[in-house]
Amino acid sequence: MKWGALARVAFVGVVAYCAVALRPIDAGIVPNAAFGIVIAGFVIFLEDRLRQTPLANVVGAIIGGAVGLLLARLIGDAHFWANDDSLGVIFLHTLILLALPYLGLVLGAKSGEWLEPEHLVGLFRPRAQTQRRYRILDTSVIIDGRIADICETGFVDGTLVVPQFVLKELQQIADSADSLRRNRGRRGLDILQRIQKMAGLDVVISDADFPDLKEVDLKLIELARSLQGKIVTNDFNLNKVAQLRGVDVLNINELANSLKPVVLPGETMKVFILKEGKEYNQGVAYLDDGTMVVVDNARSMIGKTIDVVVTSVLQTTAGKMIFGRFIDANAQPTPIDREGGRRVRS
Repeated sequence: MKWGALARVAFVGVVAYCAVALRPIDAGIVPNAAFGIVIAGFVIFLEDRLRQTPLANVVGAIIGGAVGLLLARLIGDAHFWANDDSLGVIFLHTLILLALPYLGLVLGAKSGEWLEPEHLVGLFRPRAQTQRRYRILDTSVIIDGRIADICETGFVDGTLVVPQFVLKELQQIADSADSLRRNRGRRGLDILQRIQKMAGLDVVISDADFPDLKEVDLKLIELARSLQGKIVTNDFNLNKVAQLRGVDVLNINELANSLKPVVLPGETMKVFILKEGKEYNQGVAYLDDGTMVVVDNARSMIGKTIDVVVTSVLQTTAGKMIFGRFIDANAQPTPIDREGGRRVRS
């Protein structure tokens, strides 16, 4: 038996014995023992709940409750002129004694993060240094997974914010009956765990929610507005809607496209011809980043690595395409249709 379980059993036994010995209720041994066991079980339940709560929130709740009790006592003493025998005055005192500690407990627990060392130290720093830059992650960019690689390189600054409603959506995807969606959801949860374990990276789970909004994209936009942060996504529609609403967006796809190698017409590059192209005597190759390279005069070189000369570069919404030409000294001149000037098959 583990020490934690043994300590709980001992605690229940001691409380039950004290209840039997002191008899807090006017009854026999069995009712008092049962009363002690119930009280001990309730305390163990609270202990289990507190174990899952961050220490800063627990300390904040204690401080808030103590402040509420102090205010209730001061307000009660200020009513010395009131008639203490009046039921209305007694009810007012009781309400103040219950309401203020409760409010202090709830507000203190919710604001417990301000008791963390980094926040306390930040109080003594200039305002410009304490301002945090928030990067709000959406569901698609978490499932995509490339954000974890970017975080490892150190190019992402500020605080990564994972909203609770995004976590809920990830969990629903992970619990889906569709195996493909289920695997995507589990991949997203694994990516989040990987990001949280990275040293030097500030990750915050936000409980902020907007019940009036049903769509997750609109909630992300409102959260970014309230935090004055930026949304990190690879969703094209979310990107456009956020920009229309005046919210800055960091698009992972745009970053990937901007990092693709730059080639100019006339340069020579080495590629592996993978398959036949759509046009006559064309071959198709792919760079390591997925960029398609269409090579003229390379149909016979499928399955080989060749040197090609870049003729043009085309930027499309789907990405970048490179067009090149394979110069073979042994190649025969291509037949030409004299009337239309088009290539024809021999």
